[in-house]
Amino acid sequence: MDFLGLIPSFGGLIWTIGAFIIALSIIVAIHEYGHYIVGRWSGIHAEVFSIGFGPVLTSRTDKRGTQWQIAALPFGGFVKFKGDANAASVGAEGDIAELTPAERRATMNGAPLWARAATVFAGPLFNFILSVVLFLGLLMWSGVPSSPLKVSDLMALPTQHEIVVGDEILKVDGTEIDEVADLSNLAVLPRSANVPYEIRRDGKTQIVSGPQPIPAMVGGFGQNSSAEAAGLQVGDVILAVDGRPVFYFNELPEIVSAADGTALNFQVWRSGEVLNFEISPLRQDTQDASGAFETRWLIGIFGARAFDSDRVTPSISEAFVYGIERTTFIVTSTFKGIYAMSIGAISTCNISGPIGIAQVAGEAAGNGLLAFISLIAVLSTAVGLLNLFPIPVLDGGHLVFHAWEAVTGNPPSERALNILMTVGLGLMAMLMVFAITNDLFCP
Repeated sequence: MDFLGLIPSFGGLIWTIGAFIIALSIIVAIHEYGHYIVGRWSGIHAEVFSIGFGPVLTSRTDKRGTQWQIAALPFGGFVKFKGDANAASVGAEGDIAELTPAERRATMNGAPLWARAATVFAGPLFNFILSVVLFLGLLMWSGVPSSPLKVSDLMALPTQHEIVVGDEILKVDGTEIDEVADLSNLAVLPRSANVPYEIRRDGKTQIVSGPQPIPAMVGGFGQNSSAEAAGLQVGDVILAVDGRPVFYFNELPEIVSAADGTALNFQVWRSGEVLNFEISPLRQDTQDASGAFETRWLIGIFGARAFDSDRVTPSISEAFVYGIERTTFIVTSTFKGIYAMSIGAISTCNISGPIGIAQVAGEAAGNGLLAFISLIAVLSTAVGLLNLFPIPVLDGGHLVFHAWEAVTGNPPSERALNILMTVGLGLMAMLMVFAITNDLFCP
């Protein structure tokens, strides 16, 4: 066996696992900190704050008597409050009736209902806050395209044109361009390598020949991309598919869809060299512009603009609104996806388990820090939302118990809690097995 040949794969595996652990640890730490800090504000004492499970690797006890620790198994974490029978805060350790009123008040089970509910809800809430803050920070860091668009960089293309860095883009093929989104919303452009631009250069307006604003260029790859597997690279420009010339990116979906899964021959320009690749489209479930799900044939590539534009820093309020909108979009998309799977509109293979998530984390980390931070923001929303599902053992299940207590005046009985927790554990175990099965056997 060629052990040296295994080194790149092994290194990739370590990178993937490492990226997954870092992302998960950040998300879990924020989630558990939400429980901890709101519990502390509510008068509930935390005895242990742990990142990871199992044997303790390192720990320290703060002045409030809380032990902060990192454990050997970095796949989760917990806060154990005073009086809890376990890390899940289910049941009481011993008879809290024997404690003094002040001591009982500092336990989870002895605290007022409002304090317990707030402490439980704080975990998912902090996940949503983390997502908003990260999306806000990403937008502040990357900025937004200037208006009017001013060319800051030009992509390498196999066609000659007259656009230069510093040009302000006013119109493309007669259509006014006020912001970068207008480039994606252009009506069908001429099927040619170049199109007319109206620009402002050195204070003078003129008409010049420019490239297709969104050429048939590979700007990135989606998950399970057959194009990436076939050897395409970011920056490649697709010249033709099965001998049919291609001039702009929006021509590709129709060509790929019409192939109905049949392998296609792609003629590609790469740094002055023309290459050929055979790529087979894959059936994948995607969201359209309205947020609805549909199943399409895809080769798994994203487009890119022919030029970059100057960027300006948005205001904090604009970035904050963006962060809320992105987080809300993830939540609504999740529910739409669940509904679409429940009625059979899309495949249940869209549910990924730890293996699939780890692969995505590794890919995101490989694409740079900003891509990795963006993934953490997405996963943080997903974790917060999952924990709000009304399943015993999850925060949502605890909130249901608290709602029952608010309505009836009494918490569920110990026997009922034990039964429900067992059912909840069973449901989560089945979901985990199902997700891992998807990771292993779904295309």
